[in-house]
Amino acid sequence: MEIGKMSVTSTVEENHRKDPSSPEKAAEKRKRKWVFWERKWRRLDYFKLTASLFVHSMALLAPFYFSWSALWVAFLFYTIGGLGITVSYHRNLAHRSFKVPKWLEYLLAYCALLAIQGDPIDWVSTHRYHHQFTDSERDPHSPKEGFWFSHLLWIYDSAYLVKKCGRRTNVEDLKRQWFYRFLQKTVLFHILGLGIILFYLGGMSFVTWGMGIGAALEVHVTCFINSLCHIWGTRTWKTNDTSRNVWWLSVFSFGESWHNNHHAFESSARQGLEWWQIDISWYIIRFLEIIGLAYDVKLPTESQRRRMAMKTTQTGI
Repeated sequence: MEIGKMSVTSTVEENHRKDPSSPEKAAEKRKRKWVFWERKWRRLDYFKLTASLFVHSMALLAPFYFSWSALWVAFLFYTIGGLGITVSYHRNLAHRSFKVPKWLEYLLAYCALLAIQGDPIDWVSTHRYHHQFTDSERDPHSPKEGFWFSHLLWIYDSAYLVKKCGRRTNVEDLKRQWFYRFLQKTVLFHILGLGIILFYLGGMSFVTWGMGIGAALEVHVTCFINSLCHIWGTRTWKTNDTSRNVWWLSVFSFGESWHNNHHAFESSARQGLEWWQIDISWYIIRFLEIIGLAYDVKLPTESQRRRMAMKTTQTGI
């Protein structure tokens, strides 16, 4: 299926706008670097901060509970959760770059839920807003507000997100489905259940290496796409943003770090567009297509690639 530089919703192009800069907004952004603890915190902010502290605390404890079986648990946790994020949350749900049967769509989304990065409605809404308002005042995690803000700190300020983007009105397609509403309301119980299962199977060793090392690594790789991939790397396509390709991150991110490629062709199921650009998520989608489980797979055409291509690749910061 052919695609252009498609938006995540049909109204993105007509709604896309960048707020003009003003001294007041600049002062507000500078101030925000110092008022992380002085602002009003919502219950959701406390929940996300608690989850983050738990994951990182478990990662710090992991060396004291090392075992080879626990190392495998960390690898499986990282791989299953990470591919859930990239294949399900990102390419399937956020961008609708391919379709699968509902039972498989829900299974992939559940794998993503266990990565401890939020429920599908929350994650997909934020990502769609990122593409709608990329690098503008309304970008949920703009690198223009600082590396650490775009990397992690934005997660703990839901009021600021609502102020910039509005309510989560861009995920009505997910809200209409009982499964995603169920996950949104019960996400904590699924994470607790996973922890109990890991503890039963391998004690603190499995918990610290699975929900600690595995989850922490995957969280930061995902966050690097928001931060690093808008600051450092190469640009091959003429996009109106700071998106960049970071080749060395491609294996760890399962192909997500070909970020300039992605912003050029947002609805493409394939982000590693060249044969040498490793994109494990695409390999899985392609395999599902070959065996008949994935369909309506969207890819850019050669004419679209020629239209978006730069004359020379830009490198550096």
